[in-house]
Amino acid sequence: MIAAIKPAGSNTRGLLAYLYGPGRHDEHTDPHIVAGFAMLGMPDPGRDESATLTQLARHLDEPVHLRNSEFGKKVTDHVWHCPVRTAPEDRHLSDTEWADIAQHIVEAAGIAPPGDDLACRWIAVRHADDHIHILATTVREDGRRPRLHDSGIRVGDACRQIETDYGLRQLKKGDRTAGRRPTQAEMHKAQRLGWEQTSRDWLQDRIRAAIPHASNTEELLSYLEAMGIAVKPRRGPSGDLLGYAVGRPGDLNKDGEQIFHPGGKIAPDLTLPKLKARLETTAPEEHPTARRDQPATPWHQATDALDTLHTGMADDTHAQAHITALGDLIEVTAQKAPSHLHAELRAASRAFVRAQRSQIHAENQAANTLRKAARDLAHTATGPDGSALATLLAALVWATIVAARWHEAKSHAHQTEAARQTLHHLQTGADRALTPVLGSLATRQPSDQVRRTLAHDVRAAVPDHADRILTDPAWPALATVLADAEAGGHKPHQLLKEAAAQRELTTARQPARVLITRIQHTSRNPAPNPRAEAARRRSTLLNGSGSVPGPAKDASAAPLSRQVRRSRH
Repeated sequence: MIAAIKPAGSNTRGLLAYLYGPGRHDEHTDPHIVAGFAMLGMPDPGRDESATLTQLARHLDEPVHLRNSEFGKKVTDHVWHCPVRTAPEDRHLSDTEWADIAQHIVEAAGIAPPGDDLACRWIAVRHADDHIHILATTVREDGRRPRLHDSGIRVGDACRQIETDYGLRQLKKGDRTAGRRPTQAEMHKAQRLGWEQTSRDWLQDRIRAAIPHASNTEELLSYLEAMGIAVKPRRGPSGDLLGYAVGRPGDLNKDGEQIFHPGGKIAPDLTLPKLKARLETTAPEEHPTARRDQPATPWHQATDALDTLHTGMADDTHAQAHITALGDLIEVTAQKAPSHLHAELRAASRAFVRAQRSQIHAENQAANTLRKAARDLAHTATGPDGSALATLLAALVWATIVAARWHEAKSHAHQTEAARQTLHHLQTGADRALTPVLGSLATRQPSDQVRRTLAHDVRAAVPDHADRILTDPAWPALATVLADAEAGGHKPHQLLKEAAAQRELTTARQPARVLITRIQHTSRNPAPNPRAEAARRRSTLLNGSGSVPGPAKDASAAPLSRQVRRSRH
């Protein structure tokens, strides 16, 4: 059940004309009052032929007129309007049931608290099977205004209880992170102009698409202007940016003037302060696990950067920052991916928007590495090869699983659901991207003898998942990847252990596919030489201190050197 409180109005008679009228598409049938503040003497134009809308409006507005006649400053924002709608699959409720629901809604909102004889006047009008409209005038009988602060949250909580009481579809509790729903006027305007999206939804997509391309808010606004979007910055006397609004080309008011929407009205995380915090951070340090053997493309760097999300989830503020930056990376991947993957990846990016924000404050500095990877990918002019794209998409799948688990642990119901929807689209895209790679690998699979040897490595490295891996249809392709890596000097047993440690295989639908992308990414560089690595470390220590450290000073270096040797054998 959804109860959508509308912005305050000033014309009671005008709203009644809509509620009792035919509707914009003749959808209103049998409009009548099902509940109200005092049914005795209430004129109902839907049931009494002698009653008029003007009489009903005057009846509801009486406390407003009394207050306005006594005080110099008149009340003009007194019309409270809240449609309440059930889900399409819910049963049709009776008038009596709707009356009870309306009573609970106005009590929760503060329009008519329980037992308050001096509360606001209100009515609930039903003109369809699946919803009612509650109209109230927000001046009490004693002339005071009701306390409506946070009424939307209270009404939402009441709806969740009503769903339980009446056996209706259970919706998730709101957390004040959702974007504003399009208004009826916005939807009708988009339909009239032949637009697939309302202006605010269209602008939100463009702003999110621009974020990975900008390093500060000034760059962001310039990028939006270059996209043909009307931008209206608000600046202080010093020229500093204080706010902004944007407009969709062709979205004009009745006077032919451009309509602008402030960022915060488009989405709660697109206000100027939140964009500043998200974009204007210091340069990150190099990802500590990045390999330096050969220059990495932005596609490989993005895959490396995703490891910072897996290791940055212990602190909630860091986790939220990483998840926000993950959304930027999904968005720019959708922009840069081949055309046959655009639809799924765009759907993934849109679905992840809700997962990007929660009530937890994000320490954006913590996600610099991931955000820089998204920015580098946005600025690259080089498209991915098949294996690099498949690897990145597989890494995004796993990162989204991590994000969904974190949200679920924090009881973020809406964000968890958004991450799961994202996961569905990403998995579809990853499967499509990997299919040609698997086909190419399978055509040159190693000999039976080599495959048997590699199968032994699988059983030794990941014994708990060996049977699933070896019966996976992608096993011949994985055998090719392992054989190629071994030819390059890598040890298949060690590669398998590292790949399994990076991404647990229990939840993997096809574990061989997961290992293929991970091992291809890890083995793309030549295998490191342990002796050369030890020499490099000694050289670094010598250059830094001017002398080779003795045994006492080198106590931490020796175990590390032995660890390197063990990891390569």
